Amino acid sequence: MAKVSTICPFCGCGCNFYLVLDEGKITGIEPRPNNPVNKGMLCAKGWNSHEFIDSPQRLKTPLVRKNGVLTETTWDEALDLVTSKLSSIRDTFGSNSLAFLSSAKVTNEENYLLMKLARAVFKTNNVDHCARL
Repeated sequence: MAKVSTICPFCGCGCNFYLVLDEGKITGIEPRPNNPVNKGMLCAKGWNSHEFIDSPQRLKTPLVRKNGVLTETTWDEALDLVTSKLSSIRDTFGSNSLAFLSSAKVTNEENYLLMKLARAVFKTNNVDHCARL
């Protein structure tokens, strides 16, 4: 048995817990009692936040549609496709035709980077954030 310290992915509060591992496989969650944010307590989402990791429904590689069929691809190809499509939309319809939505499930720094991408690269102020849990 081993424990790995991490931050809960479900909101911006910053609750800490340990992922409990048994032979390298995550088997549970244990709250960190010394964390000043959650003080050893977790909400229902925090207690179950490890369940998606080994889900057979979890995507583990990017998919792109080729001839109407979703096909596994590389990250480089997927990101190049997204970049070219967004650039094409911006060039054809203008910057205000794009909008970027961020998430409460990422860090403040990641939200900031998405905002900078939207404003500096794609020249749009259409950026929003969903802070609901």
